[in-house]
This record gives sequence, structure tokens and C-alpha cells, in this order.
Amino acid sequence: MRIRDIVITGEPVLHRRAKPVVHIDDHLRELVEDMFGTMELAPGVGLAAPQIGVDLALFVYDWVDDDDIQHRGVAINPTLLLDPLPIGELDDEDELEGCLSVPGERFPLRRSDRAILTATNLDGNEYTIDATGWLARIFQHEYDHLLGILYTDRLVEPHASDCREAISRDGWGVPGYSWLPGRDHLEG
Repeated sequence: MRIRDIVITGEPVLHRRAKPVVHIDDHLRELVEDMFGTMELAPGVGLAAPQIGVDLALFVYDWVDDDDIQHRGVAINPTLLLDPLPIGELDDEDELEGCLSVPGERFPLRRSDRAILTATNLDGNEYTIDATGWLARIFQHEYDHLLGILYTDRLVEPHASDCREAISRDGWGVPGYSWLPGRDHLEG
């Protein structure tokens, strides 16, 4: 396993739809192992292949819920069905979200309370997870990466402007920026 550089917003692979995975082989298994190691060291709860510069439709996730149940897996060529977004004011604390490709920044974002993920695992078997709460948020965030959408693209005002200012301040938004978990320490 090797830790991979995480690319930062502005890198073209982050802003286009990922290509479907065609073959599940040892190379893909090694990539997934690298993704888990990179995500854990970052640390994060999810990581999509485009975030490490790989243009493939897959993501990994690893999160422990309030009941100490671990949710860990790989989603290859996923689809996602969502309940409608809740109505009301954003909760600046409960709906706070961050992204390893916009390191150090966190902004509130409305997500659906429920998401149904259908994907293929590393054994080539299709599975479905009906997720709620934080796990549903993780799935939506990572799935968006496969569509070329960062959570920052979905922000509403005044958070969208604040985010644009932060990205500009850090010189991001153009190709060529990345960071390596375990080596680089980035703060917003």
C-alpha cells in the first residue's frame, strides 16, 4: 500500500464525470487499498478515486456511527437515489461539511436525509445500502465527486462567496495543487 497525493480543487479530474470501472483486477484492488490508507491518514470518512487523480467511478468509505457500528466499503460504478431535501434554515453546525480536496475549509450544506446506494464491490457483486443521517451524507458527497461536483459547488450564499474567497486566498482553483497525508499539514 502507498499513500497517494490528494488533488485540490482546480485539478481537471475533480471537475468532470469519472469513467466507469470496466475490470475488477489486482490493479484495482491495489488502488482501493491505497485509497483506504490515504483516507485513514488524511483523516477522512470517504475518498473518491478522482480525489487522488484517478479518473474512475469508485469511492471508499469508513465511518463509525454513534452506536459503534462500522460502515466500511468500496462502491464501484455506484448509483444513488435520494429523498427530497429537507426544507428550512441551514444548521451551521449539524450540516457542516468538509472535503479533502478543499483542505481546511468547512461550510454548511443541505443534503438529503436518506440515500440508497447501489454499487459493485471488489468481488464483483452488486449490493444496496439504504442509508440515513451521516452515512447518507457521506454517500452523497463521494458520489458527487464521481459526477465532477465538489460540495463547494453546491453551497448557497453567504457560504458560496466565503468559500470562493478561501479558495482564491489559498491560490487554488487551478491545476497543479495537491497534498500528501502524513507529510503535508494544511490548515484553512
